[in-house]
Amino acid sequence: MKTSTRVLLSTAVLACAGALVPAHAQDALRIGLIATYSGPYADYGRQFDAGIALYLKEHGGKIAGRPVEIVKKDTGGPAPDAAKRIAQELVVRDKVNVLTGLDFSPNAYAVGAIATQAKVPTIVMNAASSAITTSSPYIARLSFTVQQVTDPMARYMLKQGVKEAYTVVADYASGQDAETAFKKAFTAGGGKVVGEVRTPMNNPDFSAYVQRIKDSKPQAVFFFFPSGVMPPSFLKVWKERGMEEAGIKLFATGEATDDSFLEATGDVALGLVTSHHYSYAHPSAKNQKFVKDFEAQFGTAMRPNYFAVTAYDALAAIDLALAKTKGDAAGDKLMAALKGLAFESPRGPVEIDAATRDIVQTVYIRKTEKSGGKLVNVEFDKFDRVKDPAKEGS
Repeated sequence: MKTSTRVLLSTAVLACAGALVPAHAQDALRIGLIATYSGPYADYGRQFDAGIALYLKEHGGKIAGRPVEIVKKDTGGPAPDAAKRIAQELVVRDKVNVLTGLDFSPNAYAVGAIATQAKVPTIVMNAASSAITTSSPYIARLSFTVQQVTDPMARYMLKQGVKEAYTVVADYASGQDAETAFKKAFTAGGGKVVGEVRTPMNNPDFSAYVQRIKDSKPQAVFFFFPSGVMPPSFLKVWKERGMEEAGIKLFATGEATDDSFLEATGDVALGLVTSHHYSYAHPSAKNQKFVKDFEAQFGTAMRPNYFAVTAYDALAAIDLALAKTKGDAAGDKLMAALKGLAFESPRGPVEIDAATRDIVQTVYIRKTEKSGGKLVNVEFDKFDRVKDPAKEGS
């Protein structure tokens, strides 16, 4: 069922703290949140909500001195036509100051035209296809790009002596980005891609794909799937077919061991080496506080993942940008203030590239291990200040 929910978060958050303060709706900063709240990817929306609520609780329910009104809309997953219609409703009917959310790349591309036409600043909280920020001058990204986290993995594998690799990706924009980025970086470093496969997004049976890989006997496999249902299914078949015993190494981007799904994925994820920009186990003081505050507010049933962190950071970026504009949320002024913005995130230092409006950040190499009885992504190597390689030199 599709949802459309309007929540005056400043009042809700302060009420939780036992301190109600009257807020006038006309003074509120209105933020339109386009995300997935139903279907197999409903966790995406829940993580966005949690990151937003945590930031607002920390800041008295306000951004730049204004109460915040979040208007939530459900796309039910990748649905570009619905995302475009929803964005238009948010701008015309709800008169939002900012658009955000956007978990799937097709949805983000669809919203670009509305953002441009209405001159509404749009902050991407997850969608990771490289060209999204080029689709509108009113889009900035606080999450990551698939190419940004894939390129370091290719370079890491080369450093480990891997010379031949097979690629497996989901057949949509981000999967194609991963395939392209991996092949470019891997071959540039002297590696050879010996096989490629693109799998459908909807409930694929991985048995035939994995058997084909086993028969071709590559040195290693790199895979990319969106967080959620696909990675555990693939890893289960990988274990069942004895791929590790066959001497084939496996590498992936961090969606494969998304913190939110890692416990449910189970021991099939143990030992997997991945590249990504955030781990629940990131050892910085800021992240330790973030995790502690998250668990205090939401319990331990839902572990914070990179969706929650980016939602938290998106509000931090809006807050910092409005401080620069003295509270003026006009599209051109807010976008100018976002360019070049740099601050410390729970994931580490982040920056919005002034030329591309895309994120610059550390990409970590991690291994899935058990710590204190929990599966966690333990960081052991990193690549600093990584830009989207597709935009290098911009």
